[in-house]
Amino acid sequence: MDGGAAAILNELGQRERIVGTAAPDFFATFTGAERTELDSIPVLDPGHGTTESVVAAKPDLVVGISSYSFGGFDGTPSVERLRQAGAASLVACEDARSPVQDIDETYAFIRKVATVFGAQERGTQLVDRIRAQVAAAAPAPGAAPVRVLALSSAPQTAQPLMTQGGSGLANAIITLAGGQNIAADQDGDFASLSAEQVAALDPQAIVVITGFSPQSDAELTAAIRSSPVLASTTAVRENRLVTVPQSITLSPSVLNGQAVATIAKGIHGTG
Repeated sequence: MDGGAAAILNELGQRERIVGTAAPDFFATFTGAERTELDSIPVLDPGHGTTESVVAAKPDLVVGISSYSFGGFDGTPSVERLRQAGAASLVACEDARSPVQDIDETYAFIRKVATVFGAQERGTQLVDRIRAQVAAAAPAPGAAPVRVLALSSAPQTAQPLMTQGGSGLANAIITLAGGQNIAADQDGDFASLSAEQVAALDPQAIVVITGFSPQSDAELTAAIRSSPVLASTTAVRENRLVTVPQSITLSPSVLNGQAVATIAKGIHGTG
């Protein structure tokens, strides 16, 4: 149902079993030989994956990194509709804990997919690789967490700021990178803060989550940096903004460890 799931299957040695994918924009962060392999996967739908395109491919199993891919986005097939078409479904687990402070959901999903395909050894190797990336990016023991505001669009005057809540994977990525999400106390993947709340919480760094805005990454970052709503924050005054793709930050991904490393480098002022 998405390039994120396809990338996990590819890492587990199941490339030849993939009849197609939707949402190939998830491949954008990959490079080299891995990107070449992913680009060779047939694209059933450049968007989220319509019921018609998925069913027409006659899959035995449909894999997705988000429950939204199964009826949550307009036109996507529900689990029941896929069952009627003879296809089983496999989706990353939904963790109800809040705040989420680790990426165990990613590890569990990789292991689950690896078990289904009899590729447990490769699944273990992938999990170990991501764990090592996360460990390497960990802040020094005793270091104070950096207060972080996560944004995927520039604030609008007199409007709440939409950010990441404590229940989403992004909260875990920020936490592992040595950050403290200033909206972590709000349940839900997404949250809203007033301009007054942001001023009072004074984020020391801003994580710009790209992939939702029609603007380029540079344009989006510049728009956030120049927002009058954020002008007095320590993050803007010290120009501590870091960009990271939503595809590797908001959901289980082969590159979750890379997201942690990118944010850690940016929020600690070493980028």
